[in-house]
Amino acid sequence: MAANEMNNETSAAENYAGVFDGRVGFGTRPALLMIDFMAAYTTPGADFYAEGVVDAVTQSVALLAVARKVGIPIIHTRVSFHPSGKDGGLFVKKVPALRKLVPGAALGEFDQHVRPNADELVLVKNYASAFFGTSLQATLSADGVDTIILAGCSTSGCIRATAIDGMQHSFHVIVARECVGDRHQGPHEANLFDINAKYGDVVARDEVIQQLEAISARQMEA
Repeated sequence: MAANEMNNETSAAENYAGVFDGRVGFGTRPALLMIDFMAAYTTPGADFYAEGVVDAVTQSVALLAVARKVGIPIIHTRVSFHPSGKDGGLFVKKVPALRKLVPGAALGEFDQHVRPNADELVLVKNYASAFFGTSLQATLSADGVDTIILAGCSTSGCIRATAIDGMQHSFHVIVARECVGDRHQGPHEANLFDINAKYGDVVARDEVIQQLEAISARQMEA
């Protein structure tokens, strides 16, 4: 890392210290949200392809396995639009490539490494936040969930939007750092910094796994 980059990073941390460095922590009933891990982001040559997302998928395999092992709710989201694009509003006007994500499109399928199991809920969304225009909030609340763990893509888009809405719906927001990705490291790191400062906790994947195992152990003892 260049010296000026180190200085900028240190300056940002110092500037936020004491104001934007609180922690929300884990609650007692977590759920894992797998946000838009679709082939569109992991297929070389596709418009939305991002090596950062490929890496995030790889890192998320173990997290997903532990979530299944301990039995917490797991919800997957995907983006899909009517062929007319009318359900995409101005979003598809701003990002026309989204119109390729229609029912039956290969790029709209889940990446093979993190496909949902038959008993895991899949929500279709048309906008960035997994909460906007979906039943996510009601589904989580009905299941007694108080903590959402975010994995998926992209960090600067759907992860950030879901983190903000999660906080606004009073959920503890945890972002598994290695399990989210973007097409460029700059927006990825900037948004992780901002999410961690204001909307939730950005936590190393292995620490998230340890927390899930600890919560499961406490529940078994109760």
